[in-house]
Amino acid sequence: MLRAAGAAAGAAGIGVGTTALASPASAAGSAFAHPGLLHTRTDLDRMAAKVKAGARPYTAGFGKLTANRHAQSGWRANPQATVYRGAGSPQNYAVLYNDIHAAYQNALRYHVSGETAHADTAVAILNAWSAKLTSVQGSADRFLAAGLYGYQFANAAELVRGHGDFALGRAQEVMRNVFYPLSDSFLSDHNGAVVTNYWPNWDLTAIACVLATGIFCDDHAVVDRAVEYFKHGDGMGSVKHAIPVVHEDGLGEWVEAGRDQGHSLLGVGLMGTVCEMAWNQGIDLYGYDDSRFLKGAQYVAKWSLGGGVPYTANTRKKGAIGGWSGSETATEAAGVDPAMTRPVWAMIANHYTKRRGLSASHVTRAAAKVAPEGGGGDYGPNSGGYDQLGFGTLAFTRDRGPVEATPSVSPSGAASGGGVRPQGGVSASASPAAGRDLAATGAEDLVGWAAAAGVSAVAGGVLLLRRRDRVRRGGAE
Repeated sequence: MLRAAGAAAGAAGIGVGTTALASPASAAGSAFAHPGLLHTRTDLDRMAAKVKAGARPYTAGFGKLTANRHAQSGWRANPQATVYRGAGSPQNYAVLYNDIHAAYQNALRYHVSGETAHADTAVAILNAWSAKLTSVQGSADRFLAAGLYGYQFANAAELVRGHGDFALGRAQEVMRNVFYPLSDSFLSDHNGAVVTNYWPNWDLTAIACVLATGIFCDDHAVVDRAVEYFKHGDGMGSVKHAIPVVHEDGLGEWVEAGRDQGHSLLGVGLMGTVCEMAWNQGIDLYGYDDSRFLKGAQYVAKWSLGGGVPYTANTRKKGAIGGWSGSETATEAAGVDPAMTRPVWAMIANHYTKRRGLSASHVTRAAAKVAPEGGGGDYGPNSGGYDQLGFGTLAFTRDRGPVEATPSVSPSGAASGGGVRPQGGVSASASPAAGRDLAATGAEDLVGWAAAAGVSAVAGGVLLLRRRDRVRRGGAE
């Protein structure tokens, strides 16, 4: 188990030899690195090594995982042939998202602990659904269901794709034939509505599902579709429509802040998910357009923490093409509840401050406030608490290291150059440094462990992850 060549963490005796999972493929002939959605082999090895060494804040993050009822090996799936979401249908979509989160959490727990019962449980859940699920239906909300649960299903499946009992081909067919068509259709015609009828998070669920499908199924054209839409799509979820204004102070105005806080947090979490999955295949959306996403995330973090932010009046057209039409204008950022949380910040903060060496003071404050991040089931019983897979304190906390250069993509589609390895998607600097005590290196991450330990004030409220490099200014659910 955990046979990543050359990784000191993998050689540290984490997990007793088992046959539950074969070495995941970064195989010859594979168009993409696997595992390679939200987590690479390097990431999984790092989590396991840090937890085994008792390093903070990983242990706190792992504690959140093991305490979650979905992460237990006794979980049993309840697959349905048709999943409905939206008014006018027998809604049963909660069954799907609970089972997907159970599969993901058990798979992640396996990779950290080596307990094969959790891998077996994840496989059993995913196999049960791929054997039965044939469609997602309902109101317009069916597009949300396809996007959210499609990208999540792919991420859970990616973690067990090397398991001898996992029905990989069947899982790929579910992605291609059930989840992907709805998401692709939404990006093409937006349910027959004018293109601005739906706020950014609708597009972003679809982009996440399309990108996850392309990577999971090794389909270059599908990946290209998601990347192109992120950069240049007509809908409100493309990066320049979701963040239409960059102010002189470097904050990028998040357009959905004119709607409400919850959906803005959802949108930032989804855009971060898209950027992370792309990065792990050598595609730098995090840095696209002078790190525009960082500026938008900084805006939402500051606003959500109770800080004042500017907002440019935004009027969007609504209605159906050839049918009812109207418009709606948002004139200011909505009110916020600083206690509202979603597990979205650790991934974003660690990318920009640890991989890139950029300042992200508002984002790191938000990450510290909510650490250790939990996952589905820790943020309420309703669907909003399951929109992100979570556990970012465990999964995305990184040691400081040399700043990683922008990845590039070779003609074959694999990541190459720029400090990003062709397979695995992250540079060696993301792994624990050779010869260093793992617990000691983990303690360097003040953002995560300070919050986990109940430290509420760090350097007067300004967290200590600043680097000399600064972000350059310029330019529904």
